[in-house]
Amino acid sequence: MSEPDASETTDDQAEPDGTATDEQSAAGASADAADALDDLVDGTEVPDDVSIDELTDAADVSVDDELVERVTNADAEQVATEVAALRTKVASLETQLETSEAEKEDLESRLKRTQADFQNYKKRMKKRREEEKERATEDLVERLLDVRDNLVRALDQDEDADIRDGIEATLRQFDEELERENVTEVTPDPGDAVDPQRHEVLLRVESDQPEGTVAEVHRPGYEMGEKVIRTAQVTVSEGPDGQ
Repeated sequence: MSEPDASETTDDQAEPDGTATDEQSAAGASADAADALDDLVDGTEVPDDVSIDELTDAADVSVDDELVERVTNADAEQVATEVAALRTKVASLETQLETSEAEKEDLESRLKRTQADFQNYKKRMKKRREEEKERATEDLVERLLDVRDNLVRALDQDEDADIRDGIEATLRQFDEELERENVTEVTPDPGDAVDPQRHEVLLRVESDQPEGTVAEVHRPGYEMGEKVIRTAQVTVSEGPDGQ
């Protein structure tokens, strides 16, 4: 029986179907492409035997035909320069983004502090107004106590004594205190037009005054500054004999 040919056995073992050689070749080409991509980024000249398709495969990116043609026709050094410039721009944009984020956080923090300060200011102002109002009220009451004392003294006189002068003097004192507080009477004259903001109509009566005007003041009103604190009660004329 004849021995098998050594050369045939070696060939069969090395390349049973040719697959191993193809895979090794593909792996080697991918490694070469990856090395070439690194060379391209570093500005080193890319070997002529590495194609643009291999470079894009190594970079794991998809590109359109126009970009492929541009890179294919471009000088390797120029492409490397552009890549480096893009990296620099990306780094700059990242720095700007970080700066913007820091500024945003700072503005948000300042806004919160400003809002808190404003709320505290409102509370202080409210408390101050309440204190001022309380002091003003205390001052007014203190001055009115003098008026009350005069009324008490007038009533303490003998029953036969004429207290009218004392009462009139006390009333003048009371009016002076109201005037100091900018309080004035609302007392329309008969025939004046009715002001719904300052007059309260009690009823309509026959009067010699023109129809729809004030006939008589039943109770005076008061206003403090430009604010009505009590309306005047009036009757309104329906004209003579209700006509």
